Formats: sequence, structure tokens, C-alpha cells
Amino acid sequence: MAEVITMPRLSDTMTEGVVAKWLKKVGDHVEEGVILAEIETDKATMEFESFHEGTLLHIGIQEGETADVDSLLAIIGEEGEDFKALLNSESSENSEPAAEEEKAPAAAKEEKGSEESSEEAAELPEGLEVVTMPRLSDTMTEGTVAKWLKKVGDAVEEGDILAEIETDKATMEFESFHQGTLLYIGVEEGKSAEVDSVLAVIGEKGTDISPYMSSLAKKETSASMETAEMEEKKTAPAAASSTKPAATPEAQKAPAAPVTGQSSSNGRLIASPLARKLAAERNINLQQVSGSGEGGRIIKRDIENFTPGAAAGAQRPFVPSGQESFEEVPNSQMRKVIARRLGESKFTAPHYYLNVEFDMDNAIAFRNQYNSVPDTKISFNDIVVKATALALKKHPQVNSQWFDDRIKKNHHVHIGVAVAVDDGLLVPVLKFADEQSLTQIGSQVKDFAGRARNKKLTPEEMEGSTFTISNLGMFGITDFTSIINQPNSAILSVGAIVQKPVVKDNSIVVGNTMKLTLACDHRTVDGATGAMFLQTLKEYIENPVTMLI
Repeated sequence: MAEVITMPRLSDTMTEGVVAKWLKKVGDHVEEGVILAEIETDKATMEFESFHEGTLLHIGIQEGETADVDSLLAIIGEEGEDFKALLNSESSENSEPAAEEEKAPAAAKEEKGSEESSEEAAELPEGLEVVTMPRLSDTMTEGTVAKWLKKVGDAVEEGDILAEIETDKATMEFESFHQGTLLYIGVEEGKSAEVDSVLAVIGEKGTDISPYMSSLAKKETSASMETAEMEEKKTAPAAASSTKPAATPEAQKAPAAPVTGQSSSNGRLIASPLARKLAAERNINLQQVSGSGEGGRIIKRDIENFTPGAAAGAQRPFVPSGQESFEEVPNSQMRKVIARRLGESKFTAPHYYLNVEFDMDNAIAFRNQYNSVPDTKISFNDIVVKATALALKKHPQVNSQWFDDRIKKNHHVHIGVAVAVDDGLLVPVLKFADEQSLTQIGSQVKDFAGRARNKKLTPEEMEGSTFTISNLGMFGITDFTSIINQPNSAILSVGAIVQKPVVKDNSIVVGNTMKLTLACDHRTVDGATGAMFLQTLKEYIENPVTMLI
């Protein structure tokens, strides 16, 4: 039977794709895993492989054409197979009027009601336990069964390891909380399934579950919906108290009692949940207990038969005495504005980063000589600001701003200098920085920084930047990346000056270097443009006397 291949979603932000190149043509035989085409996404050009075997019967999107995700890409089937019905069904689906969509919820509701009535008789009987894909991490949405340790027909005890589940963070053992016979496996080894999907069924030996397969599918759907609702409700009581209270008697009985006993090769404790519970109730350290279960696993009878005297002299386990605590601080208006603007910038402007390392020996000598003049003092940041301003005059594309309908290339240079304050970050602006001397830049930066920390800056002094510089070198940070201050097209991140071995004149010597990172908006600044700007900046910083010419 012919299979419809749709435009895949190859990235989390992809909404449409372009067929850059077809590697198979109509009539070619296609094996499973063979590369069908090269798809250009919003991030990269990626190879798209076939998950079906057969003959390529139809190509729906030609090379160079763009189509939405889930659009008809191709059809694969048997050679000579009639696939016109699939094309007609695709076109009819796409051309349905909006009125039909409005009727869909009501129709679905009626259909659901009829299904429920027809399946009432097939509800799972008592004694059958449905085991679902567990949520083994806070970010887990699906899991992969790496290995089944039980097979259909095997007896399962409470606490036995059923399977090894691969999550988004690690591969973990999954214990059974039920006793009986493994009657059904819903997810095969190597296959993935969403959280709350039916993983297995456990019940009495010999139970025929075939009449209940439709109910299992229904249970899987309803379970996933219930899980989503529970996740929404979880956050409500979370802020009831800022400090966790002391443990209650109920909490002291919980299986989380500090036990460190028998462990597997990866350091995980090998004990059934029931054994943990009994050990906590009887104040037994599981490290002192020898397991008689599978693989040395500690089970119920090991706890019941445990004699404390047999483990005399064993090391006492760590018992925490502290309490988890936190405080909640309301977001200031400044912090809200920073969060909103940086979020808009990061998620709307396509950032990319260029990293360079400059030789600072000449800059150090220049600064020492400049500061030897009475009543004169400049910083390395002042040198960077001046050099950047002069470089921007030569590369107006980097000094530009993006708007939906135009690009504004600024011929004036207004540099914003990021200043850290208690509540967040302020960016006062040095107007016409290219026309100012090093001394004037240094004086103005000091004035802005002092008034920023005292919240004395005016709105006019923080508006109109065409470029931004962020310097964390004074904190010992060697390199970092910054988020562009919109609507600017770029921001420069300045690191600390460090001493390190460098090669000069074919010899290894001790030199002083500084790393800078230029973050660019790819809508306005291409890679080559950003690179040429950094080359100009390098000439100024490594030879600062040229800034005075």
C-alpha cells in the first residue's frame, strides 16, 4: 500500500521547508534508511531519509520550492500502484471550508460518546494492572525501552525490575509496583513512547487480554490527559510556604529514609520499594542487609529476617539535619523590563557570534604612557569604546538597526555601555563617541556609572544607542556572549586581559591577550561583514596610537 511522505519538522522552530535537492527521482527504488532529499530548514540544510521501502511514485514538492510542515512531499508504494486517490484525499483535506472545521468539535463529541458506549462492556476487569511509561525526570516527555528484564509469561514480584528505561537524562531501572504475571508488553525494546503510554499489563496467569485491547488504547489517551491536568495543578500549592517544615511523622515513614545499602555497578541502591518501606519503619540501615533476590536485590523477606546484631560495627549512614529553605523576591519593574526586552531580542533576532583574541601589549604600554600625563587617567574600556566607535564609522552595516520594513544605517555613532546596578542592568549612551577624546570618554563613562548606581540617570541618557559594549573583564571573566540590545544589530562582549604564552617572531614569550565576542543579528549583519569590522577593530586596539591620527 502506498505511503504518503510529508514535509518533516526538522527543528523545533521550523514551520516550512525548502527542497534543496532530490536524491531520488520518480520510478527509483527506495530502501528504508536511504536519503530521499536535502531539506533546507530555518536553521540548516539537512538530509531527510526514508522510513519506508518501495518505489518513489510521486514528488509533491519540486526542487527549490517551499512548503509548510506536513505538506505532501512524496508518495512511496509498489511499482505501478495507483496513487491518485491519495492525491485527491490530500487536496480535499486542504480545501475544506472553515464551516466544516466549526462542526468538527460537535461531531467529535458525538463520536466519542458512541465509542464510550460501545466500549463500556470491554472495561478492564479487576486483577489486571496497567503499567504506564513513567515520568522519571522533570523534563521527560517520552521514554525509550532500552531493555526488558522480564518477558511475557514471567512471574513478577513487587519490587522486581521490569525494564531499563532511557530518559532524556539517563538510563534508569523501572520497578514493578504490582505482583502477578506479565501478560502484555506495549513498547518493544528500542522503541519510544510518550509518558503515560501503556507500557505493560500485569495480572493473573492465563488471563486473555485480547478483548480489552481497545480499552487499553482508550486508557492510554485518558491517562495522558489526566497527567497534563495534574501538571497544571502542581504549581498552585508550591508557594504556600517559603520554608519546608520539620518532618512530620508521616514524612518520617516515607521510603526516602537515608539508606545506602546494596548497590549496582552504577551506584544505585538495589532494594524493592516494599523493602525500603519496611526498613524505614523498623529503623534498619539497608547497607547492613544482604539481599537474596535477583542480582543481590534486597526484598521483603530479607528485612523480616534481618538481625541487627549481625551488622555490629558497620558505618552509620549520613543523616541530614538541615532544612531546605528559600525566599521569594518580587520582580522589580526594572527586572520585568529587562526580561521582556532581552526575551524579545533573543527569540526574534537570529543571533550568531564571532570570537577574536587581541594582542594587548601595545595597548598596555599606550595606556601607561597616556596616564603618565598629570590629571589624565583612562581605562582599557575607554580604549575599547574609542576603537569601536572609529571602526563603526568604517562599517556602517554593523552600526545599523533592523525594522520590519527597512534597515536603518546610522552615520552617527552612539555607543551604549552596560552598567550593572543592584536591580539589574542599565545602558547609558555615549553620544557621538567617535568624536570624543579618550579622556572625554573616560570622564563620561565614570559619570554615567556613578549616577546609574544611584538611579540618577535621565531617560534621554539611556536612549538612542546604535551599538552596545558589555565589559565583564573587571570580574575576571575571560570570554562570554551577550544578547543584542534591540533594535541594534550587534553587541560587543569584552573579557579580561590575561597573561599567557604567545608566539612572536617564531619564539614563545609571555604576552597579554584579551578575548572579545561580537554578537550579530543575521538579518542585518552577515558573517563576512562582522569579521571585517573585527579586523578594523583589531588594528585600532593593537596599535592604539592610530586612534590619535
